Amino acid sequence: MGRALGAEHAEADPLLRPSGNAKFGDFQANAAMGLGKRLGRPPREVAERIVVELDLEGLCEPAEVAGPGFINLRLTGEALERGAAALVGDAQMGIARAHEPQRVVVDYSSPNVAKEMHVGHLRSTIIGDAIVRVQEAVGHEVIRQNHVGDWGTQFGMLVEHLVDIGATGEGAHIADLNAFYQEAKKRFDADADFNGRARERVVALQGGDAETLGLWQKLVDESLLHMDEVYARLGVLLTEGDVRGESSYNDGLGGVIEALEAKGLLEESEGAKVVFPAGFEGQDGEPMPVIVQKGDGGFLYSTTDLAALRYRVSELDVDRIIYVTDARQKQHFAMMLAAGEMAGFVDERVRTDHVTFGMVLGEDGKPFKTRDGGTVRLMSLLEEAEERAGAIVAEKNPGLSEAEMGRVARVVGIGAIKYADLSGDRVKDYVFSWERMLAMEGNTAPYLLNAYVRIRGIFRKAALEGAPEGAVVSVGHEAERALLLKLMELGSVVERVSESLEPHQLCGYLYDLATAFHRFYEHCPVLVAEDAATRDGRLVLCELTGRGLKLVLGLLGIDVLERM
Repeated sequence: MGRALGAEHAEADPLLRPSGNAKFGDFQANAAMGLGKRLGRPPREVAERIVVELDLEGLCEPAEVAGPGFINLRLTGEALERGAAALVGDAQMGIARAHEPQRVVVDYSSPNVAKEMHVGHLRSTIIGDAIVRVQEAVGHEVIRQNHVGDWGTQFGMLVEHLVDIGATGEGAHIADLNAFYQEAKKRFDADADFNGRARERVVALQGGDAETLGLWQKLVDESLLHMDEVYARLGVLLTEGDVRGESSYNDGLGGVIEALEAKGLLEESEGAKVVFPAGFEGQDGEPMPVIVQKGDGGFLYSTTDLAALRYRVSELDVDRIIYVTDARQKQHFAMMLAAGEMAGFVDERVRTDHVTFGMVLGEDGKPFKTRDGGTVRLMSLLEEAEERAGAIVAEKNPGLSEAEMGRVARVVGIGAIKYADLSGDRVKDYVFSWERMLAMEGNTAPYLLNAYVRIRGIFRKAALEGAPEGAVVSVGHEAERALLLKLMELGSVVERVSESLEPHQLCGYLYDLATAFHRFYEHCPVLVAEDAATRDGRLVLCELTGRGLKLVLGLLGIDVLERM
């Protein structure tokens, strides 16, 4: 119990929760509720006994028992001052480094080669990027893996079309990947001669023909250029060096089949080779198979995913693998991982997490589309976000230079898209609304960015970069106390998200922090405080709040602004 009373642990300990009411205390412990039930005694009686035994000197004021057995705890002013001083001297703002750092693979984004990225790739990319940043913040070594779709029978069609349109030269460039793919598909369906040549290309590609592989690589390289443009515009950490596509596991597919066979796991079903992981049944009650090889000898996504799993465990020697995909793939990954465990590709030493998420919907409640019903290109969406944000900023602050206006539009527009995606529980669908995500009030990126801008404005007005050296926080107003307590929660919130993989908790924290700051700003004059010591202490709170906002927004992949 004594350890849990430390403010830096309060959010992480399930027996403690913020009371939500400064009148009653900073935290409320509920240990007596469950303990009373186990002991067969009234919880309030147990709580009163706990209070008698607690040693809170220097940490809390005398504890109080409330209601049926809650224990209200209020930190002393000295404890709060120590907490503020610790944050001032800690660049990590209370985020503890993992005692046993792990090697963590995060598998995310994963677009297909020869197709432009669209809105369907938005959530995996943004959520995965936030998870990577959080894992690194707590001290884990992260291996980013962009498992792009760069292999399969469709590449025979695409390579042959590349040859036919004469785009095989050194300087040739495919300006529109979507149009290129659609043209190839149209010819494949309508032109028997082209269809036959495309099928021959598939055989040549899979057989390792040097010319065909060279043309295939050109398609891959072209696609990576487009992907890199989107990733740069979106401001995520993925680079070309993080790409490890399906093709990279080709040489291991046969070994997967051999390993499954050696374990006696392979069965034949309608000519295909399958594995039946325990616990998976169809609607008819029959066991469901993982198909690993078709009757014609071809492999499937499951085979590639098993090869990737085997590689990550045996070659990369990871401790944790995090897959970030939409919820529709939940069963696929559950069955694939179960088959991997049966085969011995992964064991209890390695933790696997499937981070699922819902769909992006239009305001009509249907999958998000363009006005004419087409797929929304991701780059077009990002460009529109910057345009809309720029219009709002120009109206609000027309005095900004053209360069400043461009930067503000980018940060606000891209930040608004990211925050709208991350602020809701990821497992749920969310409605894409420009009006809501660009609003200056409410739980939005512009609201949070404006809080940071306001803080920087205080320091500009004071002609200071930060709080005066040696300034001490002395909590006298409840708004100061509430803000400092919220700042002291930052580390435990980040640590919790590193386990739960729920970025919306970071967004909830940010909104609470910004709200607490605005209450503080309203009730506690900073630059015109009653005396110099109070002024300097409040400048410390402003500086810490700015640092906290910048740090956690950064974990979401969102930049901050000095002005907007």
